[in-house]
Amino acid sequence: MLAGPPGAGKSDRIAAELENDILQGVLGYGDRLQSENELVHRFAVSRGTVRKGLQELSGRGLITTKIGVGSFVTFNGQTIDDARGWSRALADVGVDAEVRTLCIEVVEHEALAAEHGLSDKGFVAVDRLRSLRATSQPISLERSRLPLLPELEEVPLRGLRDGSLHRTLRAAGLVPHHGEEWVDIAMVDGRDAELLDCAAGTAFLRTRRLSRTADDRVIEYVTSLLNPAFFSLHLEF
Repeated sequence: MLAGPPGAGKSDRIAAELENDILQGVLGYGDRLQSENELVHRFAVSRGTVRKGLQELSGRGLITTKIGVGSFVTFNGQTIDDARGWSRALADVGVDAEVRTLCIEVVEHEALAAEHGLSDKGFVAVDRLRSLRATSQPISLERSRLPLLPELEEVPLRGLRDGSLHRTLRAAGLVPHHGEEWVDIAMVDGRDAELLDCAAGTAFLRTRRLSRTADDRVIEYVTSLLNPAFFSLHLEF
C-alpha cells in the first residue's frame, strides 16, 4: 500500500514512500532507484504518476538525474535530437534534406492496438521518405502510426500542417512528453529496398519509437529505417 498522508495523491504517496526509504537508509547515497517499469509494478500506477513522484523527490533535493547518459542516434557522427522532428534535427547539424510524403490515410492495425492497450484499432498512417537534396540519395524511410484520435480525424483530408508531422501534432494539442525507443537492424527488401534505392537484403538501422502525452496517452508509433552510411547508434554510460 502506498504511504503518505490522508488525502494525498498517488504521486505524493510514491514520493513519500521513496523518501522514507532514503531517510531510513534502505537507499543509500549513490544508490540507483528501481527502474520506472519496476516502480510502475511496485506501486500499481501509471508511468506518468511514477514520473510525477520522482519529480517531487528531485524538487526536494533527494534524488538527481544524470543528464547525457543513454543512447543517441547520430548522423555522420553528430548527435541529433529528433524530439523536435527529423527535419529540424537534421537541419540543426547542417543536413539539407527533403521529404516526400508517400501516404496519409486511415488504416486498421489490430496487433499494434493490442500491443499498446488501445481499444480502437484505427490509425492515421503517415509514411515519408527523406533524401539528401543535393544528390537525391534516400537516407531514411519513416512510417508513423497515430491513433485515430478526434484531434487527428481531419489529417487524412487536410494533410500535415506546413508539411510537418511534428507541427501537426502540436497544433492538435498532442505534445510528446515521454516514451520508449527500440533499436535493431533490419534487412530491407521489396518495396522498401526500391524506395531506399538499395539492393534487397541491405542492412539498415531500424528505430521504433512510442511517444505518449503527459497523461500517458499514446500519440505516435513510428518505425524508421535509417541508412547506415550516415546514421549510427551512439551510447554513453
